[in-house]
Amino acid sequence: DERRQLLIQYCHLAGVNYQSANTLPDEAEVNEFCALLMDYLSVGHFEVYEMLVSDDADGQALKQELFPKISATTDQALDFNDQYAEGFNAQNTGEFEVAITQLGEALDDRFELEDRLIQRMHGLVNDSVTG
Repeated sequence: DERRQLLIQYCHLAGVNYQSANTLPDEAEVNEFCALLMDYLSVGHFEVYEMLVSDDADGQALKQELFPKISATTDQALDFNDQYAEGFNAQNTGEFEVAITQLGEALDDRFELEDRLIQRMHGLVNDSVTG
């Protein structure tokens, strides 16, 4: 549900036509998105990822493979938040279009990585039920 909400907000901000001053997102919309983004990252980092990867060798290998990539997407999201959460205005709209596009690419990568972790967890659950 958090991912869906984040995607809806992202699509709203990314879909704005930045060539027209009348269609810029307002600061409140950007702040709301950034808050949602930080919540999503926090839940994933502090609550979900450690539960999804088991202590077995395959789980640890997957963790070592994916966590640096997930961390890179976290860094991009934190940079976006630091730049725009409290300071979105007309002066940085040109940068914003590039930044929101780059963030979208990072989120897409992150979602793929998270899906791999979830698939791993589902495989473990299915193995324990059938095994």
